[in-house]
Order: sequence, then C-alpha cells, then structure tokens
Amino acid sequence: MAELKRTPLYDFHRAHGARLVDFAGWEMPVQYRSILEEHRAVRRTAGLFDVGHMGEVEVRGPEARQFLDRLVTNDVGKLFPGRVLYSPMCYPTGGVVDDLLVYMRGPDDYFLCVNAGNIEKDLAWIRAQVEGRAADITDRSPDYSLLAVQGPQAVAIVQSLSGAKLGLLKYYHFLEGTVAGVHCLISRTGYTGEDGVELYHASADAIALAEALLAAGGPRGMELCGLGARDSLRLEAGYPLYGHEISAEISPISAGLDWTVKFGKAGDFVGKEALAAEKQSGPRNRVVYFKTGDRRIVRGGSAVLDGEGKSVGQVLSGTLSPMLNEAIGSALVPAAQAGGPFTVDIRGAKLPLQVVKPPFVPLKKVS
Repeated sequence: MAELKRTPLYDFHRAHGARLVDFAGWEMPVQYRSILEEHRAVRRTAGLFDVGHMGEVEVRGPEARQFLDRLVTNDVGKLFPGRVLYSPMCYPTGGVVDDLLVYMRGPDDYFLCVNAGNIEKDLAWIRAQVEGRAADITDRSPDYSLLAVQGPQAVAIVQSLSGAKLGLLKYYHFLEGTVAGVHCLISRTGYTGEDGVELYHASADAIALAEALLAAGGPRGMELCGLGARDSLRLEAGYPLYGHEISAEISPISAGLDWTVKFGKAGDFVGKEALAAEKQSGPRNRVVYFKTGDRRIVRGGSAVLDGEGKSVGQVLSGTLSPMLNEAIGSALVPAAQAGGPFTVDIRGAKLPLQVVKPPFVPLKKVS
C-alpha cells in the first residue's frame, strides 16, 4: 500500500484534533469537532480549510496564452493580469480531464490550480498537448501550500492581518501581498458558495500562517474545517466535483456547465467538435440535483428509479444539508427524463427525489 502524502499542515491538524482520512492519496482532515458545526460556521461566520493538496502548475512563454486557449474550453483570451478563470479541460471526446483555475500573472505568465487526485494525470496531459509550442510547463505543487478562508467574515479576518486593500479585490480576481507577514497570492475565490479568499504561499510558511489566521478568526467565530464540510458546502452551492458531476464520461454540456464552453472564441480547442455536436443534438444524459425531504443520506452509486420503478440513472453525490436538515444530492439521468419523477431505494423504502435547481440555499452574490 502506497504511503499517504501529507500537506505542510499535517502536524497542525494533529495538534488541533483533526480526524485524518485518506483522500485521493493524501492524509487529510475530514473534520475537527463536527462536520455540521464546521459547515454552519462557514455559512454564518467563517471557516479555515487546508487545501494544500491541490496542484499548482506554471505555464510560461510567448505562446502560453494561445496554448492555454487550445487546452481549455473557456476563453483564456479574455483574461488580464490579476484575473482568474474557471474552466474544464477536455479530451477530444468531450469528456473532462479535469476542471481548474487559470490565473494570469502577466502576458506570458500563467498559473494553474488543478485537483489533487489529478496532478500527475493533468501534468502528463498538459505536457503532451504543449509539444511544438513555445510554452514551458513547470510543476510547482511541492513549493506551494494553499489555505482557504471562507464565509461572510472571511475577508475581514484576512484583512486584519494584511495591508492589501482586499475590499477592492473583486470576485475571481487576485493580487499579491502579505498576510501575517507571509507573502501570498490572494485570490477572491472559493469552493463553498460563500465570499472568501484562497491564499497561495510557500510551503515553509504554512503553519505560521494557519496559526495567525486561527488566532485572528477565533474571536469572530471562525472554525477549522475539514473535507467533510467542504463537500457538503460545495454540494449545497451546486458546484461540481471531478469524478462525480464531471468526469471522462460526463461532459461540461451534460453537467450543465455550458457557460464554460466558448465555441465562439478565436481558434480551436480540444474537444470542440465533440462538444459542439453534443450541444446541437442535445446531451443523452443530464446531471440533475435533488432533495428528499428526509434526513436519510442517498449514497453515491445508488440507482435512480423512474416512476415505474425501472433503473434509469445513478446518484453521483449525496449528503445531508446542515442548513436544510434534509438529504441533497446529484444524479446522472436521461436528458429526456430530467424533470423526473424519480425515487431511490433505501433499505427497501422508496424515497422520492425532488429535482431542484441549485444552489439549495440562498447565497449572497459576490461582486
């Protein structure tokens, strides 16, 4: 059995009582005190997450922009220094290699954040695509750690430790500055549906920065948060998770991420032909989101049944919404039946699934 990888905050997690689990080959905190409490803290005040397992990749060179525009489905050409872009990266079939963030630091200088479980696969794919282009690919994952501060009080907490003018930092923009004396790339992004920032910084500074943030945020009600709350928060917000709502088999069109596929941008991109055909004919399957009115969690992999009790789809993600106090989730179903009715079988009981449009809870729009 391969030894689990650890972020620079492993000792910090143990000192603060985290329950550690295997996540995509990383030994990560799933919770500290309670997933429900951590989730609610992010919705009401703030939460601090270690996301140092994520991968960081630099793309530099005179053809960096043109290369990235061909690599991903969204429009890299619209970026400017200080701007962040979310995009899927697809196979020629239209299936998703990964979803990632693209940061533009300068005309020939870009920075990617990719999913932890996909780092090696993504690097191999990116390097295979860059052949023949004047762009250099560098894996910077070992050099960086990443902390996310999320929730209504998040920006104020970070601002108390920084001279940077975070109030002027718009959603999906970033700047470089210091937080608690640590140099950071400060990004107005997150994976919870709440306001907040993500702080990229040198791995050696991770523990000092985390302790400073915890000291500043504790009096404001900030909680240390694990991957359990991160997953329930992202699902309440209706955000996809690679390997669940998007995958090599589930395209951005099927996942309802049409807005990330820019068919009109200059030049070609990998997967364009397949995605255009799927868009024109309509996807065979659709990702839908549901709630149940019941506290029993609907597990991923469960069969989705139609009105006649026939298996027509599969649950992709499922959890208990701490804010709604009922089970919520997502499923892949035939597009022609996307409105339901659906049920799932839980220990012999047929539980109705109510198809809803996420987010499941009201979220304040961040400008």
